[in-house]
Amino acid sequence: MKGHFPIDKFNTLCTPFYYYDTAVLRDTLNCIRAEVARYENFIVHYAVKANANPKVLAIIRESGLGADCVSGGEIQAAVKAGFPANKIVFAGVGKADWEINLGLDYNIFCFNVESVPELEVINELAAERGKTANVAFRINPDVGAHTHANIMTGLAENKFGISMQDMERVIELAAGMRHVKFVGLHFHIGSQILDMGDFVALCNRINELQEKLDAQGIRIEYINVGGGLGIDYHHPNRQLIPDFAAYFKTYAAHLKLRAYQKLHFELGRAVVGQCGSLIARVLYVKQGTNKQFAILDAGMTDLIRPALYQAYHKIENISSEASVEMYDVVGPVCESSDVFGKSVDLNGVKRGDFLALRSAGAYGEIMASQYNCRTLPQGYLSDEFM
Repeated sequence: MKGHFPIDKFNTLCTPFYYYDTAVLRDTLNCIRAEVARYENFIVHYAVKANANPKVLAIIRESGLGADCVSGGEIQAAVKAGFPANKIVFAGVGKADWEINLGLDYNIFCFNVESVPELEVINELAAERGKTANVAFRINPDVGAHTHANIMTGLAENKFGISMQDMERVIELAAGMRHVKFVGLHFHIGSQILDMGDFVALCNRINELQEKLDAQGIRIEYINVGGGLGIDYHHPNRQLIPDFAAYFKTYAAHLKLRAYQKLHFELGRAVVGQCGSLIARVLYVKQGTNKQFAILDAGMTDLIRPALYQAYHKIENISSEASVEMYDVVGPVCESSDVFGKSVDLNGVKRGDFLALRSAGAYGEIMASQYNCRTLPQGYLSDEFM
């Protein structure tokens, strides 16, 4: 075993594949539970979109977290993994009728509603079933976040949520509907946020909105602030567990919750990001005119984040102790963007070596595709190698 990877057992597996360190995952979940326990009115849901591997979901469910879903398929995955329906929230800007009906049939805790047309459809579908659906309105707070433009969701020009100026009108509209019950407000400003000041800005905006609603006698049972907490992609060995203490403390200090309110979180990347690595084999080492390439059997179909977001993942040669050389690490997909890293320092690489692309537990396996008719990567838990 080199480091924490049982590479002697990797030889029996078909690469590329995802490897999930369950010790890291459980330590992360234990840390979340310990920090949340400091605040009696904090509730955490896991954002299933980050990673829906059934074995990973089972461990998260065992920890007691709820589930945040953005599709009918995710609701099905959460229920199959054992998440109680009364701990499932359903968000998403485009909910199909069958997905809404699925949520109604399971009696999920809440629909996070993003538009008036969606509210009307939920009311109609709930009426057909003789049910009343809990709804929270996702409000677009027009708060920016220090993150990549493609994962920023809280600005006015983003497609998500209901504008602040329409909030009171939509709440009044819901009050006149017989088959929906307005229970809360939902916010989410983006992902991979490391500056706590962004969350403070969100708290300040929520405080302003709550004061407006208080003045009209409108009572909000719960506030959902989404997720967004980032991880350290550059130093996964140094910081395996995100700073949950600072994250929850920020909300405790700056958000003016009423005594009767519950505060819900929807953490995804921060829960699973650091426990996962994409394991690939080196197919060839190619000497170019001015650089050398490590060509892997993994590509952008297996881990799309570098191509889609220009995201950084630490890459390690877990088969070698040779002196360090510089490589461009690329995949086999027929696209120029199929590059995992340029000018990467690695222990000397040769054909057959295992490379680990770290911090890939979130938005890795779940975003894999079969472009070029490639096979989807499998996912394995470290427990399976014991």
